[in-house]
Amino acid sequence: MLRILHLNSFFYTSTVHKKLLEAFADIPITMTTYTPVPKGYFLDRDEGPSVLHSVVTSECYNKLDRFAFHRKHMKILGDISRHIDISSYDCIHAHSLFSNGSIALKLKEIYDIPYIVAVRSTDINLFFKNMLHLRNLGKRILENASKIVFLSSAVRDFVIDTYIPSYLREALRTKSTIVPNGIDDFWLDNKGMPRTLATDMPLRLLYVGRVCKRKNLVSTVKAIELLQGRGFEVQYTVVGKIVDKAVFRRIQNKPFVNYHSPKGKEELIEVYRENDIFIMPSVTETFGLVYPEAMSQGLPIIYTKGQGFDGQFSEGTVGYHVRSNDPRDIADRTMDVVAQYEEISKNCIDCVDKFNWKDIAKVYYSQYCDVIKGSGKRYKG
Repeated sequence: MLRILHLNSFFYTSTVHKKLLEAFADIPITMTTYTPVPKGYFLDRDEGPSVLHSVVTSECYNKLDRFAFHRKHMKILGDISRHIDISSYDCIHAHSLFSNGSIALKLKEIYDIPYIVAVRSTDINLFFKNMLHLRNLGKRILENASKIVFLSSAVRDFVIDTYIPSYLREALRTKSTIVPNGIDDFWLDNKGMPRTLATDMPLRLLYVGRVCKRKNLVSTVKAIELLQGRGFEVQYTVVGKIVDKAVFRRIQNKPFVNYHSPKGKEELIEVYRENDIFIMPSVTETFGLVYPEAMSQGLPIIYTKGQGFDGQFSEGTVGYHVRSNDPRDIADRTMDVVAQYEEISKNCIDCVDKFNWKDIAKVYYSQYCDVIKGSGKRYKG
């Protein structure tokens, strides 16, 4: 039986990773997830995994170590070697390029175990963009990986074309694969119906998520004001936790803005069904699970050009990408959605099964098998 070691610093900060492990329930595979956390990290027991596979959580570095990249990761490397029999695994899956991929690279050098590595928005917008002294490390991690996982083709092309030297680009592109995140089965089990726009009602735009600068609600509001100037009557519903009060103050007094506190999925599904278009032109976005959630209810989507969701479908299939800092572009693309609304709404329902976790787990299993076959090794399980 195939044995996989997951390196995942983000296991407790996103439901994505837990859902992925649960999706492997019917696949003959043994997996361990190693999750390093800072000393004193409070783990709410409700956060804990209810998965079939082992999760090893270790408080192995100080909070200040996060500002000293190499010191922090030397501590993690020593800790994982003490807690886990590394040599018993067939393949390593690093869930981020820098934070987890640097450990996978070291383990490959020591134990000769191949690894696949995922590239997240933090890797691009923090490490590659701002930490110039770590760029060569990022290149080495990618170069030595057996497979590279990107969430979309747009992100793959941006990373390779922007940060990788020309002589290495084709090799990295060849071993890159596109694997999206999945959504909770609740949304796929309760799909909405294809929709039509009511001509006697305002255009109802929706955002679901944290109210913060990165999600770019202010640009959406400016785009709505442009649409109003073109004769559209528009309502904008915002559902989510207020993280940045300054952002909330800039939108709360607009007469077309309706704010609601966070809702559970049973209530949220009704909110989706009461609106027409989902709009989230985030400045940066690893993926954006709310996009396919909205699709499942027949809502066309407006998403950010060059970020995690861009490239999942050809333009105009389920919505349009936009330049996040350009309200006019956001308004124009919203009008494009209105012009093709019924067709796009139907496409959303038809295409959303792409985000089924069980199918995604099968893709990963195939990738793991390819890595082992390519390494010339035999399964250790």
